[in-house]
Amino acid sequence: MKNINVFLIFLFLTISSSNIFAQTSRNDSIHSALIYQRTKYPVSQYRDVYKNFMQDFYGPGHLINDKRVACDNILKEMNSVEYYDGPDYEPTGFQGNFYRVNLRLISEGIIPYQTYLNAFVESVQSIQQPEFQYWIQIWKEIDHQISEMNWTFENEDQDRKDIYEGFREGKFIVHHSDAYNKAVNFHYRIISKDNFNKIILPLINQSKDTK
Repeated sequence: MKNINVFLIFLFLTISSSNIFAQTSRNDSIHSALIYQRTKYPVSQYRDVYKNFMQDFYGPGHLINDKRVACDNILKEMNSVEYYDGPDYEPTGFQGNFYRVNLRLISEGIIPYQTYLNAFVESVQSIQQPEFQYWIQIWKEIDHQISEMNWTFENEDQDRKDIYEGFREGKFIVHHSDAYNKAVNFHYRIISKDNFNKIILPLINQSKDTK
């Protein structure tokens, strides 16, 4: 009996330590992602920070029912762009489940248009959306860290109100702020980590090797 009790205590401590480590690791990852967002995009408002983390769980936030529409939207956007800003690619949120991949890679011939489109559409169609309440809990953790870091944003009160009212209505999608869109000329689509590593990144690396 004594040995069983010792084993149970050991098991409890092991599980507890694992949970504490997992939570600490997540907190650190969230903190690093917040620092990256503020450093890379100092014009970001509260809703822009939210969108970054939301995309990590929901991708672009909507499904693609018609590939032709997705195709037309990309071509229309590229035809309206005078120049491309932003990185070639960057991971979303704190888990990096998706990557924002710059449309510039198409215009420069690094990624064939059809390859890019297929990777994007497949990524969106294969999304396994998290339970809504789980996402709300995750965002509350992120929001708590923002408060602990004493960060403030322009229009923060209204943005926070809009987001939490959206939660009560079962909505999670928000758009970038006007300030962000005007300052950051980053035209991209969301591609899953698997498709990015398997399809997109090898072509980027190949283009670097040929230069």
